[in-house]
Amino acid sequence: MRIATLLLLLLFSLRALAQNTATVAGTVRDRATQEALPGVSITLEGTDFGTATDAEGRYRLTGVPAGAYNLRATFVGYDPLVRSNIALSSGNVNTLNLELNTVPQALGEVTVTANRAIRVATAETPLSVQRLTTEEIKSNPGGNFDISRVVQSLPGVGGGGSGGTAGFRNDIIIRGGAPNENVYYLDGIEVPVINHFPTQGSAGGPAGILNVSFIEDVTLSSSAFQARYDNALSSVLQFRQRDGNSERIQGNLRTSGTEVAATLEGPLTGNTTFLASARRSYLQVLFKLIDLPIRPDFYDFQFKTTTKLSEKTTLTSLGLGAIDHFEIVPPKKSSPSKEYVLRSNPTIDQWNYTVGLNLRHLVENGFVNVALSRTQQHSAADAFEYGYTGDESRRKLGARSGETENKLRADVNKRVGRWQYSYGTVIQLQHYDNDLTQRLRSEVRDASGQLVSPAVTVRFKTDLDFLRYGAFVQATRTYGATSRLTVSAGIRTDGTTALTEGYRLDRTLSPRASLSYALLPTLNLNASLGRYFKIPPSTILGYRAPNGARVNSDSRYIRSDHAVAGLEWLPGKATRFTLEGFYKKYAYYPVSVRNSISLANLGGDFNAIGNEAVTSTGQGRAYGAEAFFQQKLSGKLFAIVSLTGFRSEFSGVNGIYKPTAWDTRFLGSALLGYQLGRGWELGAKYRVGGGAPYTPYDEAASRASYQAVGTGILDYSQLNTRRLGGFQQLDLRLDKKVNLRRLSFDFYVDVQNALLAKPVSVPSYTFDRLPDNSGYVTTDGQPLRPDGSNAVPILLGDSDALVVPTIGFIVEF
Repeated sequence: MRIATLLLLLLFSLRALAQNTATVAGTVRDRATQEALPGVSITLEGTDFGTATDAEGRYRLTGVPAGAYNLRATFVGYDPLVRSNIALSSGNVNTLNLELNTVPQALGEVTVTANRAIRVATAETPLSVQRLTTEEIKSNPGGNFDISRVVQSLPGVGGGGSGGTAGFRNDIIIRGGAPNENVYYLDGIEVPVINHFPTQGSAGGPAGILNVSFIEDVTLSSSAFQARYDNALSSVLQFRQRDGNSERIQGNLRTSGTEVAATLEGPLTGNTTFLASARRSYLQVLFKLIDLPIRPDFYDFQFKTTTKLSEKTTLTSLGLGAIDHFEIVPPKKSSPSKEYVLRSNPTIDQWNYTVGLNLRHLVENGFVNVALSRTQQHSAADAFEYGYTGDESRRKLGARSGETENKLRADVNKRVGRWQYSYGTVIQLQHYDNDLTQRLRSEVRDASGQLVSPAVTVRFKTDLDFLRYGAFVQATRTYGATSRLTVSAGIRTDGTTALTEGYRLDRTLSPRASLSYALLPTLNLNASLGRYFKIPPSTILGYRAPNGARVNSDSRYIRSDHAVAGLEWLPGKATRFTLEGFYKKYAYYPVSVRNSISLANLGGDFNAIGNEAVTSTGQGRAYGAEAFFQQKLSGKLFAIVSLTGFRSEFSGVNGIYKPTAWDTRFLGSALLGYQLGRGWELGAKYRVGGGAPYTPYDEAASRASYQAVGTGILDYSQLNTRRLGGFQQLDLRLDKKVNLRRLSFDFYVDVQNALLAKPVSVPSYTFDRLPDNSGYVTTDGQPLRPDGSNAVPILLGDSDALVVPTIGFIVEF
């Protein structure tokens, strides 16, 4: 109570001292050519503040009362652009760079262009695209400044418990695709890992790495990807970072119940700016206090520099890295059986980084990009029998794996008349290694000590270096006297030395096309067709048989064909509505040789270890429809509502389609924000999803094998025939912002799972244990028999509803 009273007194005293003036500055460029645009009109809606860009495309508004605004940019021959809910504070100079699209001749009327300002789509990607601004990420209830978690509120996006994955993870599952079907770009540099504690072969994990203070906006394309993007089957996420402040040193400090982060930025020289940040988690302390079994502990670091080499040439450098430690500790309120299962989970230590250079040079009617990057990641996992950590005779798992990618990418982008075109190439040198020891069966002896079945341990070691390469071309054109029709088409091809026939570029020809037709000035009909390819994960490519041969070298690139059609309606200058239907057809999907089942049917954590032989014989399909409504800040209210219905099914050797592990059938989300005035803002987010399928245990096999295997045996004759209960979660957030002369504060309270909804997860199979945990409960009071016939099998579920409140603040200086 004393802390709450002191906090209120501090808020009132700060308000009395507040001098609420802010500055917003940035540059405006032509999106297609990256040429600076002079004379662009910049205004803050609902105010008298406005200016025009100078000869270098720069603008600056000063003396603005701190608060939330919609910033509008207008220029003759270009679509207007509105950046909604921009929070201007007195602590920092707010940097906001803008890119404008040229406007088709038919849509040049004032009333039409006003509505088009809310559009996210581009000529190349006219549908299946959404965008989040930095303010939408920062203020997202339950998001905890985590971009990966905030994205899950967009249409067709599952994960975090709503897509068949664990509720504490950030696995992004889009339109029925696997978590590893997405690719991520940070300022044009591919970043394979964007989460802490990633599963190898996937990018998901419990917490995001990216610092939201760096981010200008995030664009999600869930289909109609440009040909420049390779290895994407479900989505492309583009994270665009802002430049550091060129005027003075400034920064912010953010703290909450889970972490503390510091960001610093400013000029390094007359032509160079920088951004740098470091973050330390104390999630392990919070989870210990609230008696959660998981103990994640991490650091992350990020930087960006921007150097203006000349009027036409800009060099950007960036870096991103993380250090992770993860273990599971049984909670105080835990049954002996649950404690036994939890202590059987591995301890994980990981680190990763990405560094890159991007050179952009303006040429006549366009620009050239050259990007060089390096990514490296290392993972170590150890698991021992219950209570015997460090005893090598009791080791169940020891895994050491690493992956390194060195990539060079170059592309040319131009606009000539009604045509826009681009072409480019990429070459990548990749290394993968894995040293694995895994006990598949423990030794079992009878009551007299005689050996019933010996231990079975797999040891495998691999080291693989290979090359990847590809090229693309893309062209876009408007048609008709009034330019109502826009068509874009592209093709790419990719090859690799990691596959026996990876040189067959004809096998990976990837044509794609999209069109947009203006039925009415505010109503567009959009459609796209495309074929996309993805190389199998390194965990599959590098697997070797006991004789050292790479058994999966005959695999194929995974293929996915997309067909999407939809409508986009812009009924008002701040309102957007889309309706889309999609169909995705998969081919050459990996199928397990061990059990003849598609990896898509086995769960979100597949490819975690890599001790699996596969064949490229699987088929798959995902189809559905989604609706999306967005109301940008209008007055004091903003809202997002999305609904998706879908099916996701894959087949194994038998050719029979079965639901995937993330086939929840339904996803929905609603986000509401309200500006209460005087610096107060209230937000609420509600997510709901259908139940994910799972495979039940084979009772007889599980009972007989439990002592040897340590887990239940799944009954694959009933593959994914059961379903979990539905998922729902309500998150709430309240912010109070206070601005001083050169200092600003944002105090917030965030509550996750306010409805105390119970988590949904697949139950664990085990035998009931004695209260003192010294052995197993048996039906006859005798020692447990080797075949488990006198055991008491139980299924352990996670039924503990948990609400997670967070109190924190952000200081800008």
